[in-house]
This record gives sequence, C-alpha cells and structure tokens, in this order.
Amino acid sequence: MINKLHYISQQTAQRSHLDNIRAACEAGCQLIQLRIKNETHENVLPIATAAKAVCDRYNASLIINDYPHIAAAVDAAGVHVGLQDMTVAEARAIVGPQKIVGGTANTLADILTHVHNGASYVGLGPFRFTTTKQNLSPILGLEGYQAIMAALREQQVHTPVVAIGGILETDIPAIMQTGVHGIAVSGLITQAAGPKPLVQHIYNLLNKQ
Repeated sequence: MINKLHYISQQTAQRSHLDNIRAACEAGCQLIQLRIKNETHENVLPIATAAKAVCDRYNASLIINDYPHIAAAVDAAGVHVGLQDMTVAEARAIVGPQKIVGGTANTLADILTHVHNGASYVGLGPFRFTTTKQNLSPILGLEGYQAIMAALREQQVHTPVVAIGGILETDIPAIMQTGVHGIAVSGLITQAAGPKPLVQHIYNLLNKQ
C-alpha cells in the first residue's frame, strides 16, 4: 500500500537533506523521497545510505528519486523517475519486481504510459508554481486534477495518483476530493515551525476521504 503522504527531501540554507529527512521522520512522515538533482552517483550514494539508516530507525519507507542503481544498492523501498529520465519499466528492471516504482506525470497520457509500464503510483503535478523544481511542467490546478481523475475513473485505472507541487495545508481537502490517493510535499513540512502537529493534521485530512 502506497502511503498517502510523501515527504520530498530538500536542502536548505541551514539544513542538509539528511537533517530535513530526520526532522520529517521525527514528525511522523512514513514515506520519504530522497531527491538530489544533478549530482554524481558517488556523491549521492553515501547520503542515500545514511537516509536509509534514518528511515529504518523510524520505520519509514525510503524512495530514491532518479537513481535506481542507488535504490537497489541501499535496499530502499523503491525509486521514482521523472518524465525526462528512464521509463518506469527500465527502473523496475534495475530495482526488481518487489520494489515501489513511481513516475512523474503532467498529463493523462503520461499517467497511462506509466501505468502501462507497471508503475506502483504516479506523482501528478504541479498543482501550483513551486520553486523546488526546475523546468516546471504546465500548472494543473484543481480543475486539471478533476479532469484527469475523472478520465482515469472512466478508463477504470486504479493506480494511486499522488498530487504534488506547491501544495499548502488549506489545499488538501479540495485536492483529495478530486479522487487522488494522496499528496507529496516538501516545503510545507521542511519550513514548518512545528512539523509534528502539522504532519498529524495532514494525515487527518488525508484520511477523511
């Protein structure tokens, strides 16, 4: 079962990816995605190894963004691939049949491609503008999610869809009403003054649907 809340790691001026992952785990996040962009395999591997140890300590699942060989090497729960990277099928060939493999989508066609390739879940976005992602795809907004989720229901596609991209706490109820499985956030939790009560509140909102 894919967790309804995905925390996407980021590095901030004060804190490293690992610091922020540890804080998210302490706050109660149960699925963590390590997202390091434009780095060498050699530089990412030790961070992934340490992130796996942190997640294990808190019984959280670790997904590695973009580096399936590293996901396999550290025995992460799975991998997430972007639209411009390899296919979900290629990533699964590296990490194995039992692992979670997610893919990024911006359109209905993207989702159907990922589903055809055996995706465990699809990250659909962006909901709104976000500074954490370069080369941002067209903004979907609530109407975009409503249209895409309606089309998936029509086609009887049941692969979990996770909304992502600049989501705020106040957006969650309306986003969940579109029929998505859950949400992925980064800044919302990273920048929270009190992440633990926030994470509990987010889970309450996600589980109301």
